[in-house]
Amino acid sequence: MDVHTVTAAAESFTCNAYLVPGERTTMVDVGTYHDVINAIRDHVETIDAVVLTHQHGDHVDRLSAVSGTFGPEIYAFADHPLRTRTIVDGDEVLIGDETFEVVHTPGHADDHVSFVSDETLFSGDVVVHDDGAFDDGSFGRTDLPGQSRETLVESIETLLDRMPDSVEHMYAGHGGEFHGDVRAIVERALERAARHEPKYPDK
Repeated sequence: MDVHTVTAAAESFTCNAYLVPGERTTMVDVGTYHDVINAIRDHVETIDAVVLTHQHGDHVDRLSAVSGTFGPEIYAFADHPLRTRTIVDGDEVLIGDETFEVVHTPGHADDHVSFVSDETLFSGDVVVHDDGAFDDGSFGRTDLPGQSRETLVESIETLLDRMPDSVEHMYAGHGGEFHGDVRAIVERALERAARHEPKYPDK
């Protein structure tokens, strides 16, 4: 799978927005990067779909621009004015050339979903490889209103149950991508999240 982080040049805070060319050229989240349209056009002329892991502002800010420019189908778990396809837990979606299962993974956000194929995980903010709090397995923050560490822990457990052992590529909403033993990364994230200690104790 060919994956491009089209928000890599952003200087302001944004999620990682991923462009996945293929049979169904797809964006996973869109981020806040003001020049994301040109970043997309550096690789492809158009996109067929956008799939959203969740609707926090750093993941959907440029959705209107992307939708207005390319006219893609927009897949989201929760309601959104631009949504054209509703996704629910257990659905399958084609991202690039791979078929992914939708796994509802709330805790960081009620509408959070992850996308899992035989080889690849788009984990959004439920699990990340590195984020300044931990390396080699961290997890989304749960200290803001409407978030829940207990629910996040349950979601990571669900993700491990539903994720094949063959997954070796992980693309998270923040931090670096990871290639290797993804299950070990997710298990470390679960262990750390389950301690119920503050993620950023000095903040």
